[in-house]
Amino acid sequence: MPAAGDTIYALSSGALPSGVAVVRVSGKDAFSCCRAIAGELPAPRKAGLMKLVDNAGLPIDTALVLAFAGPASFTGEDCIEFQLHGGRAVVRAMLDRLAGLGLRHAEAGEFTRRAFENSKIDLVEAEGLADMIAAETEMQRRLALEQAGGGLSELYEGWARELTHARAMIEAELDFSDEDDIPGSVSATIWGTVEEVGRQIESHIAGSRAGEIIRDGYRVVIAGPPNVGKSSLLNALARRDVAIVTDVAGTTRDILEVYLDLDGYAVRLCDTAGLRDSEDVVEAEGMRRARALLEEADLILSLSDIGSGHPAERFDGECLRIGTKADTGNETTADFDLLISSRTGAGMDRLVEMIKARLEARLAGASLSLPVRDRQVGYLKETLRHIQAALAARDHSPEIPAEALRRAAVALGRITGRVDVEDLLDVIFSSFCVGK
Repeated sequence: MPAAGDTIYALSSGALPSGVAVVRVSGKDAFSCCRAIAGELPAPRKAGLMKLVDNAGLPIDTALVLAFAGPASFTGEDCIEFQLHGGRAVVRAMLDRLAGLGLRHAEAGEFTRRAFENSKIDLVEAEGLADMIAAETEMQRRLALEQAGGGLSELYEGWARELTHARAMIEAELDFSDEDDIPGSVSATIWGTVEEVGRQIESHIAGSRAGEIIRDGYRVVIAGPPNVGKSSLLNALARRDVAIVTDVAGTTRDILEVYLDLDGYAVRLCDTAGLRDSEDVVEAEGMRRARALLEEADLILSLSDIGSGHPAERFDGECLRIGTKADTGNETTADFDLLISSRTGAGMDRLVEMIKARLEARLAGASLSLPVRDRQVGYLKETLRHIQAALAARDHSPEIPAEALRRAAVALGRITGRVDVEDLLDVIFSSFCVGK
């Protein structure tokens, strides 16, 4: 773990070259390094146009400089931001200057980790910030904004307060049962609230798959025998050549995946190996992977060449049976949900609409206050188990349900990082880019 007292710096903007490059500095020596480089500090929280110089007094750049005194900064420490011209040589000279002043280059996620350690954000907000940076679609942005803005944390903290109050009522009865002003069985009044919190958490967990779909993408798997047009369909939907298309059966042997933005939703479109009997070891492995992927699919596009006279295979789960090569003039009596031609585009717009309809139906009624990470869902399930244990023990000695409620509140606290999460921090913040 890096030393907490170090003053750190890093390029916090995007790849170079760029119009503007932002170099961030955070720590106790941030202001003194600014004076060494710019001669003075700008007015607090106001941009100042300043000449930046190296250790020999030669100019590095003329740039905007901002100063944020802790704790009123992103990290909670004194912070400086240098907004330079985004040339590689300019930024390199600036980073070399900061290193020469004895500052340390920040590790991945270290600015955000300091914000967490100084109680500027919690873990859910930190994870939302990471998702905000990675967001590629409108719905991913909205979901990340809900988490980064504290909406999800507020929900969890509200549940934790309810559970803590319930536990306090039980312990009050235990500790002060002999006092005249503590009525008997006061703990009985709180069980309705505990049951309601349990129901809300159970419903919240049930929505986790919707959150995963928004964050990670709606997985659509294209399946069927060899040479029915799976790779051609992938290329047509992606509007570029992703997969190799030939007349040779078994051309596709591994999973090919592309991301589509479908009206703000991320869709993961997967092409798979043709399903048939084969002695080829490599092709057999491709089919094994294809079948494994089918079990994880949110929607399966089951393809069949209409000229074969065979209907598309019915798979378990959500499935659309698609007849391909509708431009060949062949007629079919097989039952399909849709006929398409990847070559002419016939039926393609309708297919996209059908995928969108299935996706929207899957997410119908889902709010954006959803758990999206396995870590969050795991602690929510643990919380629910402890609540159920407390409810089951409500008629026993009060110490038992009180302890179960304590454990439930602790599990909720671990989601936001309020308690006992030191072992998680390296994992969470190492996923950030350097400079964030």
